[in-house]
Amino acid sequence: MNDDTSAAPGRQGPVPEYAEAPEGPRGWTSVVVESPIGPLLLAATAAGLVRVAFHADARTAARERAALTARLGGPEDPATGAVAVEAAGRALSGYFAGDGALAAQPLDWSLVTGFQREVLRVLAAEVPFGAVVGYGELARRVGQPGAAQAVGLAMGANPLPLFVACHRVVERDGGIGGFGGGVETKRRLLALEGVLPQPLF
Repeated sequence: MNDDTSAAPGRQGPVPEYAEAPEGPRGWTSVVVESPIGPLLLAATAAGLVRVAFHADARTAARERAALTARLGGPEDPATGAVAVEAAGRALSGYFAGDGALAAQPLDWSLVTGFQREVLRVLAAEVPFGAVVGYGELARRVGQPGAAQAVGLAMGANPLPLFVACHRVVERDGGIGGFGGGVETKRRLLALEGVLPQPLF
């Protein structure tokens, strides 16, 4: 990974709200929504959106829900977090329709800690719709120059993609870098935001 940043003019989206979830078992709910990049699983606690997963076919959704049951300490509760997942679904509909930056949502950061949380929060606050940043530049912004590889790992384990836009982190040499949702998905998201040209087909 390389260490410069590149940017394209874009509209500054609203900064997400950050919620500190209480300790101990918590209720949560989830829903799978269709999108132009495939089905997405959205899960939320009372504190806010806690997980977004790509390619959420039946098998993937079941695996994600089992992992959330283990990590959040309890089974799914349809009532808890329902408002948050519905709001997130509406925000995604607008985003994919070309309305611009995703509407800010309350986010539950309990699935990330330490350096990863710090990096993701800086990304959410400082890299808006229509802009990109290099891995090394993002490392510098959190006071860890030379930690580009660690930034890449943090992006790969981001539990809140799209709402914490790790697709905007790219390589210095013009490569778009890796992405948990797949490189083609990353290309489509960057094209939607005007960073790359829209594909012909």
